[in-house]
Amino acid sequence: MDPRFDMFGNELAIKFAKRFANASLVIAQSPLPKSTQELAALRASQINGCGWCIDMHAKDAAAAGETSVRLSLVAAWREATVFTEAERAALALAEEGTRLADAHTGVSDETWAQVRKHYDDDQIAALVALVALINAANRLAVIVHQQGGSYEPGMFAAMFS
Repeated sequence: MDPRFDMFGNELAIKFAKRFANASLVIAQSPLPKSTQELAALRASQINGCGWCIDMHAKDAAAAGETSVRLSLVAAWREATVFTEAERAALALAEEGTRLADAHTGVSDETWAQVRKHYDDDQIAALVALVALINAANRLAVIVHQQGGSYEPGMFAAMFS
């Protein structure tokens, strides 16, 4: 599969990407734990089949100290012992918020109750925004066939500052 379009080589796309990056800064600077942010973004990206975002979030998480065991088990988090109850709630929300078309109920009341149990309002706001934003990012990258494998942590710092 060859890339269809270079979103980082087009002036209009870069303008959009800068604003998109600014929105992600709000989440990054929130009280939602960074590890939870990366795990939720990684899980949504896996569901959406976004190689670019899987590559980016796995590498960013590893660079921030996340273990290879936990990263390897994100796709099977229900069958793993390495995630906290709070992380499980976030992963469930990420899955249910990503699979809206697959489940007519959207995010279940059970998942929402678990999220409320483990996170405060600011963390929930960040988590909900993260799920929406990563799903948008996944769609952008999948549409243009942005391939994974070449991402290096911090590579966009200069471009989006």
